[in-house]
Parts: sequence; structure tokens; C-alpha cells
Amino acid sequence: MSSLALSDKIVFVLYFLMVASYGYWVYRKKKDTVSASQDFFLAEGSLTWWAIGASLIASNISAEQFIGMSGEGFFVGIAIAAYEWIAALGLIIIAVWFIPIYLKNKIYTMPQFLKTRYNESVALVMAIFWLLLYVFVNFTSILYLGAVAINGLLGGEYLHVVMVGLMVMALFITLGGMKVIGFTDVIQVAVLIIGGFATVYMALQIVDQRINGVVDGSAIAGFKTLLAQAPEHFKMILPKPNNTDMSVAGQLARDKYIVLPGIAMYFAGQWIVNLNYWGCNQYITQRALGAKLETARKGILFAAFLKLLIRIIAVLPGIAMYVFRLL
Repeated sequence: MSSLALSDKIVFVLYFLMVASYGYWVYRKKKDTVSASQDFFLAEGSLTWWAIGASLIASNISAEQFIGMSGEGFFVGIAIAAYEWIAALGLIIIAVWFIPIYLKNKIYTMPQFLKTRYNESVALVMAIFWLLLYVFVNFTSILYLGAVAINGLLGGEYLHVVMVGLMVMALFITLGGMKVIGFTDVIQVAVLIIGGFATVYMALQIVDQRINGVVDGSAIAGFKTLLAQAPEHFKMILPKPNNTDMSVAGQLARDKYIVLPGIAMYFAGQWIVNLNYWGCNQYITQRALGAKLETARKGILFAAFLKLLIRIIAVLPGIAMYVFRLL
């Protein structure tokens, strides 16, 4: 049975039609004028700093992020956000040192950068590798998990229909190029942040109602309850477990430590991963490559700020579910 009211379905359909229509309108407009490929791929000069920042986050955040991070919040706690704190610092490094080099040398794609820095063979290998990764890993996982989430709200009987609908929506958005993608990403990020904070607020209210027995739950009281009921889920650095402890608790501590290996998490390979993802990933850097340096930098720094908010939104509901499990 569907858990969505008729009004919810109408809002979703209207959003679908609005975004698809905007993409198709920009596509038809460009067909009537002469536009370069740079305008299609980079929206050269048309994206503002806030659109660039929002688009960076929208490109990074999707269904698997919210579902996965909530699950990790349930299992590990707020420490899982360490990945994102480092990402925010990585974005600052990208804004200060990487982007000026790309824009100064008129780099529009990562294979182009590798061709300039090394040779054409290296650029070709990277282009083929990332193309296969995007098509068979990124696109399919995002499409499937998004369809699973929507299908669950619709009652669980329309998975393939939802997948086709999402593919059609993506096609119409893509027709308009990076300009459409950038500005529709702003709408999606606004919905994510507003809806995410609303979800966190309601979750904390429910925690206060169910655990403390009050009628009108308070979000602040609910957060304090989380701190009292699950203090280990608010540790930013996990202690090294005792490998000789064969109990269930000992094995659980080792499993958590594998996910987040203590303070080493902040000084090890995560820096390489984040600098590669945010600074050398065509899917991400493309948002900023068509802008002026000042605009690109502001957009990337705005994305770093949003990165801090998104993780709190994604993790706290998972911790709330962990506390409910203890009841």
C-alpha cells in the first residue's frame, strides 16, 4: 500500500514536469542559436557561485548517500562523518590551489589535463576507465537506489516504472546541458537541506516523545536524550579495540574500527581519495571549469559549507533509530 498521499504524488509529478520542461526548453532554445560545445558541457559564464556550490553537492549526494550514511550512523555513529569533514577541507585545497591551475591553462576535462601533463595514452586510459565506471557503477547504482526509495513510498509494486521515469527525467535534463543541470541541482539541494532538517527535527521530537513520555516532543530534549542513551555514537575518534576480546561486544568494536581506524582515519589515505574525487573527477570539477576564478572559488567553498550540513542531516536519523532499537 502506498504511503504517499495524493498531494504528495501531485507535488512529485509537478516537479518532474517542471524540471523536464526546463531542460527541453533550453535544448530547443539552443537548437535555434549557434552554441559551442563548451556552452553545453560547462555552461560557460552562466552559473553563479551558489549554483556551482549546490551543483557540486547535488552531484555528490544521491540516494545511496542518504541510505548508506543513515545506516552507518546507526552502526558507527557521528564518527562516520569524518569522511565528510576531510572532504570539506579537501574542497578548500581544491579552491585555493587546483582550480587556478585548471582555469589558467584552459583545462576543460580531466583527460585533457592528463594529455597536457603526460601524454595522450594516459588520457585515453583515464577516459575509458571513468566512462565505464560512470555508466556501469555510478549511474546504475544511483538510478536503482533512487527507484527503490520511491517505489517503497508508492507501495513496492512499481520499481521498473519508476526506473524508466527517472531515466526519462535524466534525459530531458541532460538535453539542456550543464546550465540546466546546475540550476535544477539548486532546487534539489534546497529540497534536500530543508527536507533533511525537517526530518532530523521530527526524529528528535519522536525520540523525546517515546523515551521521555512527553506529549509535545522537543528537538533539543530529543538530542540530549540521544547523547545520554548512545554516548558512544557521538565519539569522533574510535578507540583501538582489544583483539583478544572474543565477546560479541569485542567483535562489534573491531568491525567498527575497520570502518573508521581511529585517528589514523584523519591522516591516512583519505586525503588522496578526497583530493582525487573533488579535484580530478570530471563529474565533479566540470561544474566549476566554465566559471571565472573568483566565482569558481566561491562556489567550491560554498560546497564545503554545505558538505558539513548534509552529513549531520544524514547521520542523526540513523542514531535515532539505534536508540529506538534499545527500547
